[in-house]
Amino acid sequence: MSLTLYFLRHGQTESSRNNSFCGSIDSELTPEGLKMAKAFADVYSSTPWTAIFSSPMRRTVETARPLCAAIGIEPQFRDGLKEINYGKWEGKTPEIISREYHDDYIRWSADPSWNAPTDGEMGVTIAARALQVIEEIKHLYSSGNVLVLSHKATIRIILCSLLGIDVGRFRFRLGCPVASVSIVEFTLHGPLLKVLADRTHLDERLRNLPGT
Repeated sequence: MSLTLYFLRHGQTESSRNNSFCGSIDSELTPEGLKMAKAFADVYSSTPWTAIFSSPMRRTVETARPLCAAIGIEPQFRDGLKEINYGKWEGKTPEIISREYHDDYIRWSADPSWNAPTDGEMGVTIAARALQVIEEIKHLYSSGNVLVLSHKATIRIILCSLLGIDVGRFRFRLGCPVASVSIVEFTLHGPLLKVLADRTHLDERLRNLPGT
């Protein structure tokens, strides 16, 4: 049996609903986000889980809670799974940022791997800290299903790094809507992407809510 990682993005927050940048802001789930977390638990509680790793942010902790309660596994929290720190862009929409930090925004949009949001984190920095967690998981568990709860940018950066995609393209190559699951199996030939951004565990109303 091989090791399979399930990357779950947290449920809806006010920031995801309003399309504003939220990295270090410790936002909580909306009522709809809590329903997304419950829907994930309802479908995936029958999966034989080996371990659960999570960002310590409230929105990921709240997303993990229904599943952890259902299967009796405590999450292991890792700072490396936190979202990108957006610096002075936190809480602002892209339209406002483009106006107030125009040059930084243009540089970041062109290559976020080596250009950071104003006073924030570069993509390569996120890749380094997040991949340390992935390597730790691989060292601890040679097989089984491990759930990794994280955030939009961080999950996409991890996936790009594992799949050999330029980290600077993470915003435009991979989707990661709220409460979506992406699955990577570690085979003899390396990481294999089996599922990208699946949301079939959500009902149609939750899947069609506005936001990112």
